[in-house]
Amino acid sequence: MTAPLDGIRVIDWTHVLAGPACSYYLGLLGAEVIKVESLKGDAMRHRGGTDAALAAAGMSTAYQTQGAGKQSIALDLEVNQGREVFHRLLTSADVLVENHRPSTLARLDLTEAHTRAINPRLIHCAMTGYGRGNAMADVPAYDVNIQAISGLMALTGTDESGPIRTGAPIIDYATGLAGALAVTSALMQRHATGEGAFVDVSMLETAFSLMSSTIADYRMTGKLPEPRGNAANSRSPSSGIFPCLSGHISLGVNEEVQFQRLANAVGRSDWLDNPDFADPVSRDRNQGALSDALVGVLAHRTAEEWEQIFVAADVPASRLRTLPEALEMAPATTRAFVTRGTAGNVGLPFAIGGDASPGTANAPPALGADTTKVLRALGYCEGEVKSLRAAGAVV
Repeated sequence: MTAPLDGIRVIDWTHVLAGPACSYYLGLLGAEVIKVESLKGDAMRHRGGTDAALAAAGMSTAYQTQGAGKQSIALDLEVNQGREVFHRLLTSADVLVENHRPSTLARLDLTEAHTRAINPRLIHCAMTGYGRGNAMADVPAYDVNIQAISGLMALTGTDESGPIRTGAPIIDYATGLAGALAVTSALMQRHATGEGAFVDVSMLETAFSLMSSTIADYRMTGKLPEPRGNAANSRSPSSGIFPCLSGHISLGVNEEVQFQRLANAVGRSDWLDNPDFADPVSRDRNQGALSDALVGVLAHRTAEEWEQIFVAADVPASRLRTLPEALEMAPATTRAFVTRGTAGNVGLPFAIGGDASPGTANAPPALGADTTKVLRALGYCEGEVKSLRAAGAVV
């Protein structure tokens, strides 16, 4: 089956996580991706992950996560020869993905106005912390900054724990997915109009989108959201994380029929006749008593036992798992998310026509591994390549 983005060339001028993830996703959809790095390389090559030896070798696990399937060319865009090579790359490209501050683009004459002048059909995707056209457009930001400034951390944890960052860089990868969606949308638009476009992707707005229902509730009611710990966002007293004899169980019991199934599954059908628990209004009014009753019942079995019981009773429930345990579950092993991407890396969270990952077999490249090949494909002769190297414009 032909990949959705087969024949599309993407220039990946990004660093760290969100930008490289965006171009990696586009590569999984069939695009040719050429990663442009500085002569020192993407800083993420040397940090991230727990393997110090790989990081020292410029192949950290964090870099490799979204580095596969790309060609690498090392350019010095601070010199004219390097920018000339970059311009020629843009002329050959369909998409530019970059995550540099507007001031950096202006200094290098690579703003969206410059790049579109070089190639009017180019989709220029800019990924920044706060988006364009506002007072914070040039402020640098990382995942941890956006989690803090967006209000997300203020919702996480409890009054006792204080705000807590999520354990994984979810804003980075969500922004990567948002960028890939934006680029594919712009490519569809170009197919209809024949014109390129500027795509403005904001990490802050991505964080906001992950809190859509919370934001809507606050704007409609004026009620300030509070940290709820492990309580469910639905605010149903029979939903949340509950301790068991060993382990914890997550319950998503929000509908009346689900509560009826829950009561029967735990052997407490009497709850259905108890005026304190018989209907949603009563359960909400007596949520403390219901929570105590649930904890008391759940304490008699392990989380693993309760999960089996609840799943059999069609009650939305799942046992709290560690990452290794989660990766051993049937959906993870059968669908092979962690290995179905390019070169056996992680893939996309969807399949098209049954094909979950049409990426290439190319492993994450060393810095500048494809410089000569890319330059020759752009029309540079051997002597010109040597001259560029001698001038320090490429590696």
